[in-house]
Amino acid sequence: MTATPDIDVFTRPYWDAAREGRLLLRRCAACDRVHHYPREFCPHCWSEDVTWERASGRATLYTWSVVHRNDLPPFGERVPYVAAVVDLAEGPRMMTEVVGVPEGDLRIGMELEVAFRREEQVTVPVFGVPRSAG
Repeated sequence: MTATPDIDVFTRPYWDAAREGRLLLRRCAACDRVHHYPREFCPHCWSEDVTWERASGRATLYTWSVVHRNDLPPFGERVPYVAAVVDLAEGPRMMTEVVGVPEGDLRIGMELEVAFRREEQVTVPVFGVPRSAG
């Protein structure tokens, strides 16, 4: 069992962009709201008139938990790690991992910036301190 995402025709643009170092979101043309995770319809108004849009990559930390045990590959090799929820600058919340920040430095509302980590089959967005702040 692995924790890699199922990539299909619909989500391929998201994963291809991540591999290129870009974070994509979906914007609804009907209500102009942005959402994440990628869906073929708007979860706010149910319109199917949604398009891909490049995100700024900026976020703030909403909440986190330090995981000390996880038997699922590939996580077991990385414990402890910081599982988190961030508020993207564009509005949606996103589940992710915070990297490169000592546990004692984590603060709700701290500014973060997207980075990308290559896994065996896929590149995943993770978040750390902004390069300008480091």
